[in-house]
Amino acid sequence: MTRRLLHGALVGALGASLLFCNAARREALPAAPIVANDAAPPPAIALPSVPTDAGSVAPPVLDEDALRWAPIDAIVQAAIDGAKMPGCMVVVGRHDDVLFERAYGSRALLPERAPMTPETLFDLASLTKPIATATSIMILVDRGQVDLDARASRYVPELARLPAFTVRQLLLHTSGLPAATPLTDWSTDRAEVIRRIAALAPKAQPGERFNYSDVGFVVLQEIVQRVSGKELASFASEEVFAPLGMKDTGFLPSPELRVRAAPTEQRDGGFMIGEVHDPRAFALGGVGGHAGVFSTAHDLSRFARAMLAQGELDHRRLFATKTFERFVARHDTSKGGRALGWDVDSTFATHRSGLFSTKAFGHGGYTGTVMWIDPERDLFVIFLSNRVHPDGKGAVNPVVAEIATLAVSAAEVKTGIDVLRAESFERLRGARVGLVTNASARAKDGKTTIDVLRAAAPAVTLAAIFTPEHGLGGDREGKIADGTHQGVPVVSLYGDRFTPTSDSLTGIDTLVFDLQDVGMRFYTYASTMKGAMKVAAERRLRFVVLDRPNPIGGADVQGPVLAEADVKGFVNHHALPLRHGMTMGELARLFAADDGLDLELEVVKTIGWRRKETFDRTALAWTAPSPNLRSLRSVALYPAIGVLESTNVSVGRGTDMPFELVAAPWMDGPAVAKRLNEAAIAGVAFEPLTITPKSSVHANKRCRGVRVTVNDPTRFEPIRTAIAIAAVLRELHPDDWSFDGMERMLRHPPAMDAIRAGKGLADVEATWARDLATFKARRERFLLYK
Repeated sequence: MTRRLLHGALVGALGASLLFCNAARREALPAAPIVANDAAPPPAIALPSVPTDAGSVAPPVLDEDALRWAPIDAIVQAAIDGAKMPGCMVVVGRHDDVLFERAYGSRALLPERAPMTPETLFDLASLTKPIATATSIMILVDRGQVDLDARASRYVPELARLPAFTVRQLLLHTSGLPAATPLTDWSTDRAEVIRRIAALAPKAQPGERFNYSDVGFVVLQEIVQRVSGKELASFASEEVFAPLGMKDTGFLPSPELRVRAAPTEQRDGGFMIGEVHDPRAFALGGVGGHAGVFSTAHDLSRFARAMLAQGELDHRRLFATKTFERFVARHDTSKGGRALGWDVDSTFATHRSGLFSTKAFGHGGYTGTVMWIDPERDLFVIFLSNRVHPDGKGAVNPVVAEIATLAVSAAEVKTGIDVLRAESFERLRGARVGLVTNASARAKDGKTTIDVLRAAAPAVTLAAIFTPEHGLGGDREGKIADGTHQGVPVVSLYGDRFTPTSDSLTGIDTLVFDLQDVGMRFYTYASTMKGAMKVAAERRLRFVVLDRPNPIGGADVQGPVLAEADVKGFVNHHALPLRHGMTMGELARLFAADDGLDLELEVVKTIGWRRKETFDRTALAWTAPSPNLRSLRSVALYPAIGVLESTNVSVGRGTDMPFELVAAPWMDGPAVAKRLNEAAIAGVAFEPLTITPKSSVHANKRCRGVRVTVNDPTRFEPIRTAIAIAAVLRELHPDDWSFDGMERMLRHPPAMDAIRAGKGLADVEATWARDLATFKARRERFLLYK
């Protein structure tokens, strides 16, 4: 039933989307005949190959935000209708935000029905193990108070008669201790509980095999108490929950919290509401290393976000990055992979999605609670239910796995070409297309946009390919010649011409644009798009932009705005600031409005991308759009280092670190690095280096300079960094550095004058502040993403 509902939801979403797209689409112009060309065919062009990860292709997710998450509704409703649970909370998020949060069904069926709400308090059961006990242990490890590979008996001497299992083995459930013992062994007398554990017969030798053990986590609870001098409940509250702002999380919830707790089963004639369900934790007085914590969806979201940020949230850090890495690293056991207190891919992980990466870690609780955290995808999925209510017969693990799979799919970033393919190319059906593209334009599965559109035949005809600077492969410098690719004419727009000619557009009714921009005014792909748009307007051609994320983010807009009077040529083509914070689709809308183009323009929006996200947060594979932007490190620094490229310094072309350094034969690298580090420029650090470029500026000359490293992307301001470097170079090398050349990129005489006069960063930025504010306000109407 669940799969039928899911299929119906997807089909319904697809139908709704196609109806929307068809209603918005204008009729295509009649296709013109192909004109024969008797000239010798141009040379064939080969695209560089990129490995394809077919397994990462997500199910079709369509253009309306609500439709992205609708399949989860169907899965949950089927589970509720099937009495798998009375209701639940589902939360999906990233390190910096919640993407989806929804309450479903009821939190109580008996003694009377009550609705599920986001504020519902849940008995987490065994989620207590990782979020309270294991996290507390790792805090003590980080402080040097606990050694993971020390015998547990170092901290609890009563255990000395047992085989010598370690703290690490306790966390991995490989200590040899049994899963549980008779309920009569458990009481509020902690000393007696430990004596009974110390008298147990082990089930296996330490490290021999995996045996999921509540007993082992009660031992860990004891280690926390004896090392820290605080009960686990107090330690976790003070050192984990409070620092992360988890205000409703802890053992033994207060009466105020219990009134919104989801009931579980009955005990002593009444339903357990805010009272721990686990009988052994109950016998311990409600506080067990294995169970007993209560929490809400909001609080667990904060915990998950901290784990995605390697142990930090809102500038409060639980432990060092290296400790976090030890916490979540995979260990092989006899039943699959485990981390320290977490599941990874063991046989217990029946609620794990197959779409999670190998870095994902998670855990479940008997009452119907599950949390998975995937650092590689920058994603968490939280599922909270009281599936044991009212009679203990619910079952949710398979449901959670399906929800998690849908969440991964819905949260994934899909570029315009992925959306177009998911819609079966309806927007282009019957069109004869001229495609402006290069190898950087790829679908989620690694196929180029060229190959995707060719596969759409006969619905779509790819009649010609137009290439920008750097050619079809994105790997060339200088002028680019025409050619062919798999029998399709390839026309260069960076050679003898910069816009399509009438002859090259013969038989074409639609120009499709798909290029990966890098977010800077002086990067030429936006200029290529603007030229193609003008030609499309003149020839009454439809213009479709397959949008992609701005790789340096779409939230920040920085630097001087090119004056209208200075708009000229191929590079300085529009009144934009240095860093415009827009996607190609948004720029197309801006260009059309500013230049008054009478153009049938359509943008196929990217799905799942948020303005503040840089490319490394999208989980998309980076394909270099040009030879020297091979890595995301180079892309991040390009706005800073690129501003300096028109002067007599090497910016790393001809080295293994393009746009990650500034160097020259005359430069005193150590002095420049020292001066820049003293300036304490936010988010960036400098170190001296010596390098010999093999090409470009200062080719084959020994150069000294500085390597630039972004150490805090959230605080890094590239334009400010560029101005700071310029000021130091002018201060230390006034006679050697050709400062005036910087005007070719900056294009702002008042800022140049301020730097020349030795003004501070704030004064330099003030020279463009008013124009930048005006641009930001005007830009708002063209934005497509939040």
